[in-house]
Amino acid sequence: KISYNDLLEVLWRNIDPTDGGGQFVDRGEQYQPAIFYHNKNQKRLAQISKDNLEKSGRFKKKITIQIIKASEFYSAEEYHQDFYKKSTVRYKMYRVGSGRDQFINKIWGNDREYKVLKISTSNGNVLEKSADFKFKKPTKNELKKKLTFLQYRVTQKNGTEPPYMNKYWNNKKQGIYVDIVSGEPLFSSQDKYKSGTGWPSFTKPLVPDNILTRKDSSYNMSRIEVKSKNTNSHLGHLFNDGPKPTGLRYCINSASLRFIPLGKMADEGYEKFASAFNQN
Repeated sequence: KISYNDLLEVLWRNIDPTDGGGQFVDRGEQYQPAIFYHNKNQKRLAQISKDNLEKSGRFKKKITIQIIKASEFYSAEEYHQDFYKKSTVRYKMYRVGSGRDQFINKIWGNDREYKVLKISTSNGNVLEKSADFKFKKPTKNELKKKLTFLQYRVTQKNGTEPPYMNKYWNNKKQGIYVDIVSGEPLFSSQDKYKSGTGWPSFTKPLVPDNILTRKDSSYNMSRIEVKSKNTNSHLGHLFNDGPKPTGLRYCINSASLRFIPLGKMADEGYEKFASAFNQN
């Protein structure tokens, strides 16, 4: 399988997203490019990807491609299927004559080829991760609009929320916890335990690659800070007084997290992590 983000990256490298009247020599509304989504998370990812591309300055014109909820899909006639294989010469003549390749090479250059890497979760599952996709962190003003005062203070100013007076310290539902800004998966309820501290505590991260740690000497203390990789947001601290088998305690602020219940993981685009719950 390929991730939704990867599909978007491949799409950008094969179209002109600034052309709302068709594509290259093919004109008319039936040739208009569009991004289709099936759930809220896909819609969010599509908008983030589009915004990132717009901000990159790669295209001089405004990106006009629409993001539309997927509806009934109609397959093209059989003679259209695998046309590049059935009529190779005609396809190549069309491809060259359309100007598509010339345009893509000019815009993308050495970045035209898109790569996908493999990463492993702490549960041993192998997932796909794009090698080229990079989350573009929102600006300070955008974050202030998106986040509550507490969420901003915790994630951007290294703040700490009150113990026992936060959203997830006593949450016992099954699901995963994702970054409040980027949505990157961070922790699982399967690794959550009652630490008696008043903050959500985990024995390990769900996707280790999404977690960063660094030495924190603030307040005349020697601690290990935990941050999210893509947003560099402050999450909490790591201690070595946790239960077996890891002996670790990831003490995390609820304000830095968003909880995705098991029953909504598929709708939110996190179905790849649901299988771990089915095994238990």
